[in-house]
Amino acid sequence: MSRLATWGNELYTGKKSYPFVHRWKLWFVIAAILLVISGGLTLARGGFNMGIEFRGGSEFTVSGVSDTDPAAGESAVTDVVPETVVTATNIAPNTMRVQTEHLDDNQTLEVAANLQEAYGVGADNVTSTFVGPTWGQAVSQQAAIGLIIFVVLVALLMALYFRTWKMSLAAIIGLFYVVALTTGIYGSTGFEITPSAIIGFLTILSYALYDTVVVFDKIRENTDNLEEDVQRTFSENVNLAVNQTLVRSITTSIVGILPVGSILFIGAGLLGAGTLRDISLAIFVGIIVGTLATLFIQAPLYALLRRRDKNVQEHDARILRKRRSGSGEGDAPVTEPSAVSHV
Repeated sequence: MSRLATWGNELYTGKKSYPFVHRWKLWFVIAAILLVISGGLTLARGGFNMGIEFRGGSEFTVSGVSDTDPAAGESAVTDVVPETVVTATNIAPNTMRVQTEHLDDNQTLEVAANLQEAYGVGADNVTSTFVGPTWGQAVSQQAAIGLIIFVVLVALLMALYFRTWKMSLAAIIGLFYVVALTTGIYGSTGFEITPSAIIGFLTILSYALYDTVVVFDKIRENTDNLEEDVQRTFSENVNLAVNQTLVRSITTSIVGILPVGSILFIGAGLLGAGTLRDISLAIFVGIIVGTLATLFIQAPLYALLRRRDKNVQEHDARILRKRRSGSGEGDAPVTEPSAVSHV
């Protein structure tokens, strides 16, 4: 704990610094590469694996099973409809869910009988439902509407709270990146996108926004009175703010990941609660991506957006003139921004 406290204190005072802002080109290239890779893998797999709620189809629930082998459920369907796409999932202890394309009444009865035989259960333990594509389209529309409303409200809130649209723009771009990369990871790994996953995507936006507000609030505090600052350029003040909040960002992420990880790996993995996997995976990945996006995308992007502002240029020019003439004040480093010593 003493080492962590010392490390945090050195980051806060500027004695130790990581170049989040000054190496923005590297971070942006890495971010773009990750998007391209995840998008390419998703396309290579044939696109997103949409759940039955979005594409429509037939669904069977088998309860009271002793053997939760997905292959048995898949074979029960393909024996009736050989060419169909079928997914069998253990959604809870002793409960299986089998999803397939739309089946007619006769096929539904045959599949239900095969599932009874495959899992050794009675007729009362097998239920079937049909999900129409119209309902799936309605779910997609509501999710899109929810995302749009959220983004609009966030943009207005950030602009009003921080009193600058550039900070709001940087935050929104970062949020879009979080969603894009998280869905790309989802698609590239072949996980099924369900309404629970969509809820998870919307949830991570709230988390990512919280971390962004914490960091941006410190940035505003460091850059609020540029006329009185005689030690650091604007970019250096932004970078200092990110370093000052780094420990908080890391600890907050860990606190968020631990319970979600427990749900994902223990609840969904060990206990077989498959219904928890979709939302917990989206939140788990989103928390990590959201934290990294704040540090490596949103904060450097805000510094870039403000770089050409007249007051920022005048302030930076004044600081650099003092450094060149050797008349810098205070104990802060007096080197050019590109030569600032970083860890």
